[in-house]
Amino acid sequence: MYGNAQFHNYDAMWGETISMEFARRCFCFAARGFVAVVMAAPAVHAEAGLQLSLPFSDGAVLQRDRVIPVWGRATPGTRVHVRFDGADAEARADAHGRWRATLPPHASGGPWTLEASDGRSVRKVRDVLIGDVWLCSGQSNMEFTVSQAQNATEEIARGDDPTIRHFKIPKSWALAPADGLAGGTWVAATPRTVGDFSAVCWFFARTIKARTGVPQGLINSTWGGSRIEAWMDSRTANANPQSIADAVQRQEKEEASRLAVTRRRLAHWRTMSSDVLDRAGHPAWATETLDERDWAPIDVPRYWEDQGYYGMDGIAWYRTHFRLSAEEAARGVTLGLGMIDDSDRTWINGVKIGETVQQWNGARAYRVSSSALHEGLNTVAIRVEDLSGGGGIHGDAAQVYVQPDGSARRPLIEPWRFRPAAVSLVPDYRQNEVPTLLYNKMIHPLLGYALRGVLWYQGEANALPGQALVYREQFADLIRAWRAAWAQPELPFLWVQLANFRTGEDTPAASPWAELRESQSATLALPHTGQAVSIDIGNPDDIHPTDKQDVGYRLAQAARRVVFGESVAAGGPVFQAIRIEGARALLTFDAPEGLSVRGGGMRVSGFEVAGADLHYQPAEATINGDSIVVSSPTVAQPTAVRYAWSDNPIDANLIDRVGLPAAPFRSEPKR
Repeated sequence: MYGNAQFHNYDAMWGETISMEFARRCFCFAARGFVAVVMAAPAVHAEAGLQLSLPFSDGAVLQRDRVIPVWGRATPGTRVHVRFDGADAEARADAHGRWRATLPPHASGGPWTLEASDGRSVRKVRDVLIGDVWLCSGQSNMEFTVSQAQNATEEIARGDDPTIRHFKIPKSWALAPADGLAGGTWVAATPRTVGDFSAVCWFFARTIKARTGVPQGLINSTWGGSRIEAWMDSRTANANPQSIADAVQRQEKEEASRLAVTRRRLAHWRTMSSDVLDRAGHPAWATETLDERDWAPIDVPRYWEDQGYYGMDGIAWYRTHFRLSAEEAARGVTLGLGMIDDSDRTWINGVKIGETVQQWNGARAYRVSSSALHEGLNTVAIRVEDLSGGGGIHGDAAQVYVQPDGSARRPLIEPWRFRPAAVSLVPDYRQNEVPTLLYNKMIHPLLGYALRGVLWYQGEANALPGQALVYREQFADLIRAWRAAWAQPELPFLWVQLANFRTGEDTPAASPWAELRESQSATLALPHTGQAVSIDIGNPDDIHPTDKQDVGYRLAQAARRVVFGESVAAGGPVFQAIRIEGARALLTFDAPEGLSVRGGGMRVSGFEVAGADLHYQPAEATINGDSIVVSSPTVAQPTAVRYAWSDNPIDANLIDRVGLPAAPFRSEPKR
């Protein structure tokens, strides 16, 4: 259903724009940071010499109370001896030089040294801890770092626990299952390092460590914008490897063609420099007066990739002007510049008035004092630095303005001029959307590394019309496939349900995000699974909400119940059944902590009711003991009820007595 035929749909999708603004907001995080593009190659004989696989490196965390596989490379036929805290194991390298030994289970603690020897050389892995190991995978909201989370400064300052360690796998892909990772090192949590940890993973581990007292190992295998199919093996995705290889080759040719267009446009400027300085050592392009005839016109706000500069990363400058009366200049102004991807430095009349670093989705609004202003035409100069992905001034046009103190905002209507400086061209292959490619390089090399569980935050890239409902089969198949590949049939799998977000795609008749949340909830039918509902802690205007503390806490609550068997509140009310009594629908829930309303009272918002035509109407809902009574004066004979059924269910307020929200649901008769 979602295999090879579905893949060909993706191939076609690469060449068209389906809701480009939403797609950009969903996928733009995909290219943040370095992307290691790794083409697959046939297995080759290892070079002479003993090697350990990358996860077995200094500072590693190994899973407690389970057998510990250890593997690597050696000269074919070589016998490898492994030692760890008095335990020994042996293995022989096969014809391809691969070897794997198995150590007995070990209690938590450390540090210890893991040692491997082939009789000629010895490899030692120092500072090894035994504790719980979690694989954190998915797309950008799992990749999202502590430094980007709310209260980041405070969180980083107290992020000092060297027994919680993070292993970040570089973004990488392969056409066939690979033996080794593209890179990665174990990093202990300190205020100098924790800012680069996955925020969800860190806040989860911090909570679990406080409960268990054992070391925590976090393997971060994430890629923003990735689709679930990219994390599947070819059999699970029903994907033809040769078809994938052919499609990747076509995409590479298309990218080369698009980049050639940008290259020709950039050739208009014979020289490129990051900062042209004047005689005083100040940026010459920030001065009030400048000959801009060689500069190009550009629309603001709008990404520069959409205006002839496809694939361009680096530094570029913007200039425009606005007029002030003498009175307005004397009072000062606020200058709104929309969102700038990623960083900016801004001048007015040659005076620097603001700077923001790596806040690609944050609107700029700089207060400008009268000392930088004058009557008449004032000049704005902005140096923009884009690290990767979309670049330039973007966002809502209403955010681009000048507002004299005491007066209304007015748009910056003077023409904008544009000048690329130090730039590079980077292809956007979107391999994170292609079936199997991420699994092959970012998951397959980990198979066998003993885990306590998997934490998953992904789905935004699949929450599209016609695809969200398919996700329930895909997600269940991925979980079963990973469990089989790890030979851990009861491997706990915990995930974050999609947060509330205003996509602009949902309608009264259909909500792709609600459908995908339904698919996620349906996967709870698999054993040893848990879900953290987050429809109340997202940001309607940002697909990457910064409240990752609550997300990590809720995942930890699910782990305490699913993984550690504790009797704790691990999720809000869960819909169980519906009974129709005349014009009323009576709903029952699995709610060990009872039913409650955020803000108090007994009236619940977010419910809709439908008759036989399944045209839903807003409904009144009231808690009645352990049930909820739902009705609408416009539906005389209800047949179905739904709750929080929108991409951004902002009014949904059903919780339990400890504050955990109910998951969205719908009750429809089988057709």
